[in-house]
Amino acid sequence: MIDKESGGAEMLLYHTRRFRQVKGILVNTFIELESHAIQSLSGSTVPAVYPIGPILNTQMGSGGGQQDASVIMSWLDDQPPSSVIFLCFGSMGSFGADQIKEITYGLEHNGHRFLWSLCQPPRKDKMEFQSDYENIEEVLLEGFLHRTARIGKVIGWAPQIAVLAHSAVGGFVSHCGWNSLLENVWYGVPVATWPIYAEQQINAFQMVKDLGLATEIKIDYNKDNDYVVSAHEIENGLRNLMNIDSEVRQKRKEMQKISRRVMIDGGSSHFSLGHFIEDMVANIPCKQQRRYT
Repeated sequence: MIDKESGGAEMLLYHTRRFRQVKGILVNTFIELESHAIQSLSGSTVPAVYPIGPILNTQMGSGGGQQDASVIMSWLDDQPPSSVIFLCFGSMGSFGADQIKEITYGLEHNGHRFLWSLCQPPRKDKMEFQSDYENIEEVLLEGFLHRTARIGKVIGWAPQIAVLAHSAVGGFVSHCGWNSLLENVWYGVPVATWPIYAEQQINAFQMVKDLGLATEIKIDYNKDNDYVVSAHEIENGLRNLMNIDSEVRQKRKEMQKISRRVMIDGGSSHFSLGHFIEDMVANIPCKQQRRYT
């Protein structure tokens, strides 16, 4: 959207203008989370907007093996409640060697328990999913795994839903993909933002500055820049994330409760979905409508 000079935003702007041609828009959010945005889209010149979220896939997923998941969950079972920081950056979120080095320094000096999903970057200029390192020690500081063996675990693929749902997890460092943000709202896990690409910087800004539901590691990081987030920035961000008395953490708990209420009978998303179904049936041509009555 910000690539206007070379025309990168043209396709998105074209399709956004076409939204006016549709009869309704379903959105994976809920009124209580994004009331201003939803109210801004409520008017006679805009198609009906139906916020019906949070829609989540709560299955463990098939990105990695069941055996890998079992080892990860077993490790979490041995950790104290709300003590572990989970670092995970999505299916295409990865870092270069210099940034990995700074993360290792930050984690080691911070001292909190951690579970770090570290994956190998895709080939340059290729839109493909990341893969696990064959030998993860090659990209870490020498001796890092040994020195942090008591408090940390570095993995490849992670069963994100299962990890966020685990009682040992007390903080989530996220790339701020929308699905991931909705998942940690649902499970009530405090989040520190580290966006990487696409619309993630906008999501991070919304969570930190607009809604006050997150802290930040680096709110405007972009994988296409040469900027390396320092170990000092990472350490400070992790410390803020795990502050148990923070206002952000209290807001997060309240939003977790709301995210559950909106989906049941009487909740705003439950009502919105019912409204959508009623509008769909009302717009079925009369001959077809008889089949549904």
